[in-house]
Amino acid sequence: MSTFDLLAAAQPFAFDLLERTASTPRVQAVVQQSLAPAFLLGAIGAIMNVIMTRMIWIAGRIERLEESDAEARSERAVRELAWLGRRRRAAQRAISFATAAAVNISLVIGLVFVSAYITAQIGSLIAFLWVLTMLLLVTGLAHFLHETRLAARGYGKAE
Repeated sequence: MSTFDLLAAAQPFAFDLLERTASTPRVQAVVQQSLAPAFLLGAIGAIMNVIMTRMIWIAGRIERLEESDAEARSERAVRELAWLGRRRRAAQRAISFATAAAVNISLVIGLVFVSAYITAQIGSLIAFLWVLTMLLLVTGLAHFLHETRLAARGYGKAE
């Protein structure tokens, strides 16, 4: 089959797709449907920015403490390193779950657009991904809450 034959065979599909996507009101409706997930994606990004700022501070503090001579390190510094390690792990988990939520909500946005132009019904898949996004986000926020509670308690009262 030549390239020309492939183009000729794809022509009806291309015209059908163009006809389905040419409707301005339909495109507007799809954009409106994707606004809520898009705002959620922006909110997740803002949350991740806050968590990353805290994580950068934690990593910097760990580096400064580890630069000191291990033998000369005080008991206080050892306790602080352990506390910072717990905080870093909690922040890393929060970032991981928030990133997974961001990826999921991006899939939701893409699928909302795709669903408007295909005949297959994928509403259940979109709903499932939305619920999964919320679960991932809540889990990430729970880890972030744990990190902030560790920070508020201080290393003298760490678990």
